[in-house]
Amino acid sequence: MKAIAIRRYGGPEVVEYTELPDPKVGPDSVLVRVRAAGVNPVDWKVREGRLDGILDAHFPLVMGFDCAGTVQAVGGGVTEFRPGDEVIGYVRKDCLEHGTYAELVAAPVRTLAHKPAALDWAQAGGLPLAGLTAYQALVKALDVRAGETVLVHAAAGGVGSLAVQIATHLGARVIGTAAERNHLFLRGLGAEPVEYGPGLADRVRALAPGGVDAALDLVGGDAVEISADLVTDPARIASVADYRVTARGGRYVWTRPDGADLAEVARLADEGSLTVPVVSTFPLSQAASAQALNAEGRTRGKIVLLVD
Repeated sequence: MKAIAIRRYGGPEVVEYTELPDPKVGPDSVLVRVRAAGVNPVDWKVREGRLDGILDAHFPLVMGFDCAGTVQAVGGGVTEFRPGDEVIGYVRKDCLEHGTYAELVAAPVRTLAHKPAALDWAQAGGLPLAGLTAYQALVKALDVRAGETVLVHAAAGGVGSLAVQIATHLGARVIGTAAERNHLFLRGLGAEPVEYGPGLADRVRALAPGGVDAALDLVGGDAVEISADLVTDPARIASVADYRVTARGGRYVWTRPDGADLAEVARLADEGSLTVPVVSTFPLSQAASAQALNAEGRTRGKIVLLVD
């Protein structure tokens, strides 16, 4: 199979478009022919070795965690899926080796859900990690309820754009930080945009004089400190970008593969409550360029690799 792999940690120069053996399919896994694979910041952080302290890596290492595709074969113990099923997956395993930047991936059933029919392949490929991150942060870490006001930092990005939609679906009022060029985009998703940067807390209070009920940090930097000044209960700050949030009494969110959660996110897409804004697509062979664009940190929505 064709795949994007690295044989050592490093910059974009270590990325190879190469031929590798087809993956073996374990008893609780399915073989997925990949149609699209979302590009996420964690992908190029893996390439640079930033996860080496917590996950073993085996080279050549196929990058990527997101996929959307069609089931080709199932393991002997699999009853949840059949050949021909269209699926999406956040395929994070216990070590780094067999990722989703490839024509084929062997995915444990716990990482998969049926593809939402409402999304095309590119949108479906960009949904799993970002959608799960937003859902698990808002629903499980922050317990967002109808009538509450939620502040989302970096609301126009891949996770942020989905978090805005999920929080709105939950009945919350959403205030989202973004560059001014993305304000119209955020309004279209249901958020009230504010410019980030100095004076952010004052701009938020101008919209919500009593502060906010919960805050989700997707960018790091001073977002946790600003959030602490705006929430009544520091336990209702969650961050995917700054572990120091725990020192403030908040929650650090490390997204888990969870088939039930992913199925719920897919259901929201099918009922029209959630869509995936795809800003750019690249062929699999241009994964290094896709990662470079993602690493700039200024993109709106999702970047996705398309697999022929």
